[in-house]
Amino acid sequence: MSLNAGWLSPDSQTRRITRLVSLGATTPDNPIQSRSGILPGTYGGQYRVGGFWLGGTAGTMKATLYHGRAVIQGTAAQGAYPVVLDEDITLTFDDGDAQYGRVDLVVLRVYDDDYDGSGRNEAAVEIIKGTPAATPAAPATPNLALLLFQVAVPAGASTATGGIDWSIRSTDLRTTLVSVGGILPVYNNAGVAGSYPGQYQDNSNAGYLQRWNGTAWAAYPREIGGVAPSGMVSTGGYTGQYRDSSLGQLQRWNGSAWQPAVPGPAFASSLDAGYTASTTYTAALVGTSVSALTLNFTAPPSGAVIISAGARISTSGSETVQAHMSPQVTLGSTVIWAADDERAASGSGAVSKSAVAQLRLGSLTAGSVYTITAMHRSTSASVNSWFDTIFLRVDPIA
Repeated sequence: MSLNAGWLSPDSQTRRITRLVSLGATTPDNPIQSRSGILPGTYGGQYRVGGFWLGGTAGTMKATLYHGRAVIQGTAAQGAYPVVLDEDITLTFDDGDAQYGRVDLVVLRVYDDDYDGSGRNEAAVEIIKGTPAATPAAPATPNLALLLFQVAVPAGASTATGGIDWSIRSTDLRTTLVSVGGILPVYNNAGVAGSYPGQYQDNSNAGYLQRWNGTAWAAYPREIGGVAPSGMVSTGGYTGQYRDSSLGQLQRWNGSAWQPAVPGPAFASSLDAGYTASTTYTAALVGTSVSALTLNFTAPPSGAVIISAGARISTSGSETVQAHMSPQVTLGSTVIWAADDERAASGSGAVSKSAVAQLRLGSLTAGSVYTITAMHRSTSASVNSWFDTIFLRVDPIA
């Protein structure tokens, strides 16, 4: 095996090894330490990572670990160890336990006698054998080691019994790193926090670049004035940013939430008839399952809307008593527009008649959410005023 770690041997480091281990790859983890990981790159450029791939031999307990380059970070005092495997090697896994399965690890490991007292100054590829158990768990990764693969070894596995089914038993746990300032090709490390605002990574699962903003990875592009495609941006980068939602709706970031860029009509209705004999406005009607008909709407940038309110109205046995339905508008617990006969859809008579009132409401706070409640009253406490097919509608004014 020709596995070498740079600047580790106490005897000498050949010019050849110096050339091979000159990686230039230190993705920062903090001001003095790097991430550990595999350098990306494959023959032909089809895949993200080719180095240190584990390819099992069907029907056996053997696998090939392919050549590659990596960095293994030690403590802050130790520094980072560049490692190169310049030829493929064969690994042989122990046969499975007679009763239980186990989980083995394949790791790149550095021994440095100055720090670990091991008496060794070298890099090694090792199989860390797990403990057989009814529910096997992976063993701990040793210090100064980079985890490459996890292999589940079934009970009774051996070459005589068909070996390991590598397609389902081998799990790729390699991670990547690049030189400082480079765009990291994410590979099993999408959730690792960034090291500095302005760092970039290419998230292959999501299909887009991400930028570390100091607290989280944010989707990129986020160019000022650009409309972010669907799925690209979860949190806006500035007030006034636009995005295409997953439902195909153009949305605008108001500084704290995404809202429709062009608010459409809001509508609510009830086909359940009810009545009231109250001479003061009430939301509740007798004989209906709808306790109160309400409608929420977001004030448009103009701060003005058209409110429509209507119903089929009748007054039991009276042609003179009037039934009024008026919208009441609130912002939270504050009444902006109280129900009023001047703003009511009104009717009278034993035969139901449709009545609609359309009103303009202005001076609203753009982006705030208001609530309209249908309010009802009768002009006589002894006459039931009926309301059916009730509706509320709000249309924004540009």
